[in-house]
Amino acid sequence: MGGVAIKTSKLNIQSRILVTGGAGFLGSHLCDRLVAQGHDVLCLDNFFTGGKQNISHLLGKPNFELIRHDLVEPILLEVDQIYNLACPASPIHYQYNPVKTIKTCVMGAINMLGLAKRVKARILQASTSEIYGDPTVHPQKENYWGNVNTIGIRSCYDEGKRCAETLFFDYHRQNKVDIRVVRIFNTYGPRMHPNDGRVVSNFIVQALNNEDITVFGDGTQTRSFCYVDDLIEGMIRMMNGPGDFIGPVNLGNPNELTILELAEKVIKITNSKSKIINAPLPQDDPRQRQPDITLAGERLGWKPETDLKDGLEKTIQYFKKAGHPSL
Repeated sequence: MGGVAIKTSKLNIQSRILVTGGAGFLGSHLCDRLVAQGHDVLCLDNFFTGGKQNISHLLGKPNFELIRHDLVEPILLEVDQIYNLACPASPIHYQYNPVKTIKTCVMGAINMLGLAKRVKARILQASTSEIYGDPTVHPQKENYWGNVNTIGIRSCYDEGKRCAETLFFDYHRQNKVDIRVVRIFNTYGPRMHPNDGRVVSNFIVQALNNEDITVFGDGTQTRSFCYVDDLIEGMIRMMNGPGDFIGPVNLGNPNELTILELAEKVIKITNSKSKIINAPLPQDDPRQRQPDITLAGERLGWKPETDLKDGLEKTIQYFKKAGHPSL
């Protein structure tokens, strides 16, 4: 898959940037990029799902600071930009404490938007493809309003993120807050939590242990998987992109494949002896998920560059070297 010529470059001025959820999977990769660009980075995390090991290599750097804090509580900081990534993002984690999940989505958004308003910072919301629910439109464009169950087991996350988007646009209209909103589709790569229940990490851990690989339903449901480096590139472009483009914008890989095909790829790459078994499909599990990224291409000059096979190989190598007890 070919890339595009445009790349984010280091900003001309050093910015003070807050990354909430900065010790998580996506947040830690974002901190890496921003620190490398020379910005002063404040990483905020309560370590519910994030891990210190994800950002330990940054702790000695003079332009990186770690703050342990729960986003449900307000915090006073002086910053130029805010990336709001804080929230459990896997079904196992966000369903463990659904009330806490929706509090993080909604109260966290309110607190960060209030901070952005006070200090006149630009703020980017990491929204999600889950706001589309189990879509009746395929692929999903940004003008699709979604098909979401308001009272299901996934609703704490789906509706929490939808409400956060509402808050972002209301703060923009009412208080002139400088916002950006990205809708993130399935992302994978190094630093995924091995027990987060997401399909890529599940399959890799099971394959490396030569365990049966669990495919929910008949495996014909589809997903589109974006490698983490590509996703971070898109987020940074959106934050520093055209002033008249606030989103929402889809960020993901439009190459769609079935869950069964993904399982077979992982088995092949790992040379595993695992067998594929089937389990009942979870409630409200989407049957199809594929982003239309036309808007991101037109306004940000962005599209994914990493082939699925290459990305899976890098992710598998990470899990092999991570030394997790289950491997």
